Amino acid sequence: MKLALVTDLHANREAVEAVLAHAQSQGAERHAFLGDFVGYGADPGWVVDCVREHVSRGAVAIKGNHDAAAVMGAQPSMVEDARQVVAWTHEQLDAEQLDFLAMLPLTVIDDTRLFVHANAFAPPDWAYIHARSDAVRSMQATACRITFCGHVHEPRLYHLANTGKIGEFAPVPDVPIPLSPQRQWLVIPGSAGQPRDSNPAACYAMFDIGSGDLTFHRVPYDHDTAAAKVRAAGLPQRLAQRLQDGG
Repeated sequence: MKLALVTDLHANREAVEAVLAHAQSQGAERHAFLGDFVGYGADPGWVVDCVREHVSRGAVAIKGNHDAAAVMGAQPSMVEDARQVVAWTHEQLDAEQLDFLAMLPLTVIDDTRLFVHANAFAPPDWAYIHARSDAVRSMQATACRITFCGHVHEPRLYHLANTGKIGEFAPVPDVPIPLSPQRQWLVIPGSAGQPRDSNPAACYAMFDIGSGDLTFHRVPYDHDTAAAKVRAAGLPQRLAQRLQDGG
């Protein structure tokens, strides 16, 4: 079974449509959405409804910090741009959409795979995995062989051997990576809706459960239209520029 891993959609309809179409072309049979369906972008309602539809067909969906904020209000740690968008997003969503976000789990375990938005060591605290030490802490906090998470808007892959040796690398798109069963793995697909590695193309990854191969993908999309919609909504202009710059 091929599992499409999509995270940090951030209310970007154009990016999500492109990613889902690409995943379908690659043979995706199931989806896992790793949180932050709203925030920053101009189409929160559409994206939430899209994820809800996939969940009704068996997809995994995890709560992200922006999803929680859309329901409960901005967190003190959020930057001003994010806080502005949180208030705007709340007003765009109806009661059913807000209830869906509120009821999302922080983690899901499926066989030897853990799905979480930020990390495995303290999911509700939303701490980022910035370095190898953070990745090791996350992997050591779970017995699962593979952790799939988001929150970080750049693709990354970490692995931990039984000896304690850790490896890290930035993956190359479209190159399958065999995930050895002798190691623990932490997979960060990168953001579908707001990449931040100077490449505006949307990110996602595909995991082949049968073969154990993981493939990262970059998908070009109409980021100019997505940016124009952010500006038209009156959201912070820097967020529109970020979509165009990939930063």
